[in-house]
Amino acid sequence: MSQHKEVKLVTTHQLLAMKQRGEKISMLTAYDFSMASILDGAGIDVLLVGDSASNVMAGHETTLPITLDQMIYHAQSVVRAVKRALVVVDLPFGSYQGNSSEALRSAIRIMKESGGHGIKLEGGAEIKDSITRILTAGIPVMGHLGLTPQSIYKFGTYSVRAKEEAEAQKLIEDALLLQEIGCFAVVLEKIPSKLAKQVAEQLTIPVIGIGAGPDVDGQVLVVHDMLGINKEFKPRFLRRYAELHEIMSEAVRHYVQDVKNRDFPTQEEAY
Repeated sequence: MSQHKEVKLVTTHQLLAMKQRGEKISMLTAYDFSMASILDGAGIDVLLVGDSASNVMAGHETTLPITLDQMIYHAQSVVRAVKRALVVVDLPFGSYQGNSSEALRSAIRIMKESGGHGIKLEGGAEIKDSITRILTAGIPVMGHLGLTPQSIYKFGTYSVRAKEEAEAQKLIEDALLLQEIGCFAVVLEKIPSKLAKQVAEQLTIPVIGIGAGPDVDGQVLVVHDMLGINKEFKPRFLRRYAELHEIMSEAVRHYVQDVKNRDFPTQEEAY
């Protein structure tokens, strides 16, 4: 008799348990069915349907142009592929800032139409009302502090955040606030490693870092950067685990050559 091995789904509760026992959390972005299927099958814990799709999938300079409808489309594609990972979906710029009712409507649309498992918002005290409103509907929320790309025109730069004492103190206060109101995790982006460690030690919920050093509870990268598909982006915090740009380019050049030279298809590849 064959035995079917049940796949155990990753939940927000399990992420908390991972922090408590000191197991690091792995997280990558995903935007489509094929890539999400590979990442999920390889054992990733969390898949973030990031608004970075605006950059790597649509070619925009910032994350601002992507719409709620487009985020739902990407999330639907990812959810269809996933058998294990927790799927978190970014609320895009303009869908939650300054209006908690709009924030709730946006979050409900993502959950109902995509089947995602939770949502992520950028900001601290300034979006407290939006987060609280979303949580009242039973929707899991992941916070995001430090470098928040949706506010890039406010910052004017993608440089490291919270290097000065006042901004660092506000970040700590915001992180504690996000935990207090009910967020299940917080992403810290591009902040000093020492500060990230301090936040992770103060919070009981998981802290996921990107450019925040090794002393947080998990790490997240944009999958196109990590796999070397996007070769222009080279920040200090990025480790490339493959160079797929070169591999894919060579494969396409080989295909073009075979077609031009009438080496593809062969008789064995024809019907």
